[in-house]
Amino acid sequence: MINNHMLKRKLDWDYRQRCIYMTTVTVEKRRPLLGQLTGGLDTPAVELSDVGVMVAQCWQEIPSRFPGISLLEWQVMPDHFHGIIFVQVPQEKPLGAIVGAFKAHSTSLYRAGARQEAHLWSPGYQDTILLHRGQLANMRAYIQDNPRRLAVKRAHPELFRIIRDLSVYGHIFAAIGNHFLLDAPVKRQVQISRSVPPDALAAAEADLLAAAQHGAVLVSPCISAGEKQIARAALQAALPLIVILENGFPPLYKPPKSYFDACAAGRLLMLAPWPHHTDRRSLTREQCLTLNRFAEQITQTDNTP
Repeated sequence: MINNHMLKRKLDWDYRQRCIYMTTVTVEKRRPLLGQLTGGLDTPAVELSDVGVMVAQCWQEIPSRFPGISLLEWQVMPDHFHGIIFVQVPQEKPLGAIVGAFKAHSTSLYRAGARQEAHLWSPGYQDTILLHRGQLANMRAYIQDNPRRLAVKRAHPELFRIIRDLSVYGHIFAAIGNHFLLDAPVKRQVQISRSVPPDALAAAEADLLAAAQHGAVLVSPCISAGEKQIARAALQAALPLIVILENGFPPLYKPPKSYFDACAAGRLLMLAPWPHHTDRRSLTREQCLTLNRFAEQITQTDNTP
């Protein structure tokens, strides 16, 4: 049996070594104990409760309790907390002990204020190891953008709600986004071979984007590099897109930034034919053929089983 605190851990990684980590902890049962969203879509911000202020103070005390640790970015949200930790000097204890000490200290203060044996945090925590160029900047931007993302989701909840049983051509998909894109009269499949030469890829991209600019919805499984390139170009040009994904959606899934903004604008539908999994998998040839077959079927004009 795997303990809660070991969930999502990278088993072959030494969490005591010098590195930068993005961490997330959630309030038990996702109760909005830490604050409330204010300002709406124009000037979104989180007004901290007394508990939220206390949590922020506990977080800022980490460097004094663990020398060699720096805090690069953090954000208190109503029902969760994000923080980026820089382990500048190798530690005697792993990252889990640092996060655990923060959770234990804040829980102790919370219980003292609540005068009861109340739980503050859900078991465990999420971490992302920031190893690659651009990851730190992306995570900083994500944390800073959290209040706006929450405001957008509250303004358009139907576009971010996970549907587990959407029927499309007799197949059942999990779905997030604008289901009405399936009803578009013209849909174009994006299927690009991995071996396509650059000039042919450029011609296909121009043709597909031109069709989308004239009302077509692009449908892509985003398998090959060319398919991913065209999907990115469609998102950047604010064009409608249906994406078919190999991996499904966890219960609290949040679309990444480019998908998030397209989803909020009603320009994106994400479909997943198979359940969510947490392990890294390579697509099999059969899966690739199946995803392309789904894309081909969806480009038909009539969504009838």
